[in-house]
Amino acid sequence: MDNAHDQSSRPLSFELESNHHSLRQLTPPIASSYSFNENEDASHSLLPAPFDNHHPSTSSQWPPVIMQHNPYEDPHRQSESEVTSQTSWINLVQGSVLSVDYPVPSAIRNSVEAKYRDSSEATAEEFTHLRYTATTCDPDDFNLRNGYNLRAAMFNRHTEILIAITYYNEDKVLTSRTLHGVMQNIRDIVNLKKTQYWDKGGPAWQKIVVCLVFDGIGPCDKNTLDVLATVGIYQDGIMKHDVDGKETVAHIFEYTTQLSITPSQQLVRPQSDSPENLPPVQMIFCLKQKNSKKINSHRWLFNAFGRILNPEVCILIDAGTKPGHKSLLALWEAFYNNKNLGGACGEIHALLGPRWEKLVNPLVAAQNFEYKISNILDKPLESAFGYVSVLPGAFSAYRYRAIMGRPLEQYFHGDHTLSKKLGKKGIEGMNIFKKNMFLAEDHILCFELVAKAGYKWTLSYVKASKGETDVPEANASNTAPPEFLSQRRRWLNGSFAASLYSVMHFSRIYKSGHNILRLIFLHVQLVYNICQLTMTWFSLASYWLTTSVIMNIVGTPSATNKNKGWPFGNDASPVVNNIIKALYLAFLMQQFFLALGNRPKGSQTSYILTFLYFAIVQLYILVLSFYLVAQAFAGGNIDLDFDNGAGGFVGSFFTSTTGLVLIALVSTYGTYIIASILYCDPWHLLTSSWAYFLGMPSTINVLNVYAFCNWHDVSWGTKGSDDTASLPSAKTKKSETQKSFVEEVDKPQADIDIDFELTVRRALSPWQEPMEKKEVQLEDSYKTFRANLVLLWTLCNGLLALLINNDSVRNLCLTTTSTDRTAWYFKVILWATSGLSVFRFLGALWFLGKTGILCCFSRR
Repeated sequence: MDNAHDQSSRPLSFELESNHHSLRQLTPPIASSYSFNENEDASHSLLPAPFDNHHPSTSSQWPPVIMQHNPYEDPHRQSESEVTSQTSWINLVQGSVLSVDYPVPSAIRNSVEAKYRDSSEATAEEFTHLRYTATTCDPDDFNLRNGYNLRAAMFNRHTEILIAITYYNEDKVLTSRTLHGVMQNIRDIVNLKKTQYWDKGGPAWQKIVVCLVFDGIGPCDKNTLDVLATVGIYQDGIMKHDVDGKETVAHIFEYTTQLSITPSQQLVRPQSDSPENLPPVQMIFCLKQKNSKKINSHRWLFNAFGRILNPEVCILIDAGTKPGHKSLLALWEAFYNNKNLGGACGEIHALLGPRWEKLVNPLVAAQNFEYKISNILDKPLESAFGYVSVLPGAFSAYRYRAIMGRPLEQYFHGDHTLSKKLGKKGIEGMNIFKKNMFLAEDHILCFELVAKAGYKWTLSYVKASKGETDVPEANASNTAPPEFLSQRRRWLNGSFAASLYSVMHFSRIYKSGHNILRLIFLHVQLVYNICQLTMTWFSLASYWLTTSVIMNIVGTPSATNKNKGWPFGNDASPVVNNIIKALYLAFLMQQFFLALGNRPKGSQTSYILTFLYFAIVQLYILVLSFYLVAQAFAGGNIDLDFDNGAGGFVGSFFTSTTGLVLIALVSTYGTYIIASILYCDPWHLLTSSWAYFLGMPSTINVLNVYAFCNWHDVSWGTKGSDDTASLPSAKTKKSETQKSFVEEVDKPQADIDIDFELTVRRALSPWQEPMEKKEVQLEDSYKTFRANLVLLWTLCNGLLALLINNDSVRNLCLTTTSTDRTAWYFKVILWATSGLSVFRFLGALWFLGKTGILCCFSRR
């Protein structure tokens, strides 16, 4: 649902200084709360009054306020109220776990609707106090036995859906986009009119928990913390660096809120009896003290929080991905209607901006078309077999009991924090191949889930569930090529290694509980995957040979060819084609040098020029291909038999080069067009196809070369500062009446509210894109393996091109001429391309028909 549909949003009228505020040594100011008290004037309030008869909701515009100075104070300074405040003794759970309830700001407490706050089914504490837990243990040890617990479990609530938002360093706009989209989807579930499930055993909102996992204090964007403080799920000044010298591993905040902030920094708050009001959302905010990567964040989700809450379905969303209208409900319904479904994913599409203005950017347009075709052909095909090779971590869901056991055990072998414990099985003990495999860790989890011994879990694609994500795009500073190359390096190397892993370990499928028919489908998919891997491995030579063949057929006349050299005549066309080929090889060679010795950020111009040249070559080849097809229908080409009736024409059509070119064009472009129309989603054909087709050679000659040449680089590029020395420590004391306690200063509510006002102003201030730092770090290990891999890859492709395209090898091992070998290989490539395209199309048709039929019988 668009932000414009939220009647509860209020525009911001603050004017703030553009200077970035300095942090109180890595943490933002106190996120305590601000709201007007009964003695305060409503005109100075930032948030509404409580919902009751004594405080009717006000809709007056907030007056503009200009902040004259950054509010972050000297961390060593104490206010008078702090000095005179009383202290409380906080008992430690089992003598070691620090878990404290802090009062929330008045505005946040007052924003809760009375029907929820006063309900007998709710607990007042969850609306009035923020629960903070300083976790000093490993995620595997976060359990009741060790004194750790979560509010939803303490209130004896059943958790049906656990929604996890994983975060690294995204700005407040991207984070707000995801969080607000999730809260809108929860509202979709709560507002269901006819439901036989969600209204049983308590309100629907009590069956959903949202968990935000932030990967380290250092890389975290401090403006994002201001946003979380504004909605009530974070407070500054209460985190503890350690408890009795035992370092805190994760800071866990829990609160149930009805507030949200839109990506345009507008506050969304409840209005009296409005159906657009957001329901209460149970929030868990896990702020890890150190950056330990995404797999570790998932270990906190599944092994720590999942074991206590025991959800039925876990939905994974990356910060920056916005779930569409009722998308989370559609994902849950897929599990509800299929008891054997172990995992599912929705459709991810690129963020295109207002009126699709970003499609003018060729990089965005190409990625948009790629996402669309994957969602129309690839995902439905794999879903038809029951094994989707990858459920994107940015927007996917798993049945929790399905992934418990071996799937998660294998998945967490990629967690760096377990490397010492696991030894050779850990990430530090792995060879370079396995390390690359964990760049695409979601591939591993999918395979392990389908191959789980004794079970028959399947994976599926849910078309009705959509998520919108931002993609790398070029801008004034030309930062897109390095970011794009780094992203694709991880994807290509990770998926290639993970695909080999699934092929090599396919025999484990026989230990699963799948029936004979499913095993047959999985074997067919295995053959398809092997063909795809083979095509990928030889794609460098295949594209070069395809380009050369089409240039020679159209541009070089021969004694058996009735046509003249086209488009520059018999004399000029071969010369121009040879120049294009020479420049092609020069640019390709340049890519090896750039990938092996240069940083992408230091060679942006070279990469942009290469993208442009290969786009021109692709356009030229497309023009030649369509000319060749036109000549064939005009009857002017010699390799089609027009003289021996229909039988002779059909026979020559399926054996001639011209006929095969036509088949390849129709099977490729035709399936794109027909499938897109059948799925009622054809607009990308008009807006984005041009960029995708022109960028195809760069995918092979630039992205694949860069990926293989950087096989040794297994980093995510997510290193950040982990300096948390400024956080205070918690020291336990003992008395005659109590064994162990922590003394904590009780901050007056007035001080909490004043500090919260400043936090709200920063959170709702217009976002300004930060200046990018011109530095990058690359690891230098495993370069020997990288060199051997690149050598093997280039030798295979070079040898293939030499055997096919050179007459000199005729006297050594081959008896046919290079012309015959080239024609034969060209036919093989065209038939393989056509066959795979048709296979994907048939799979998409099967998925479309199956989905339509099952939709009529699914439970609602």
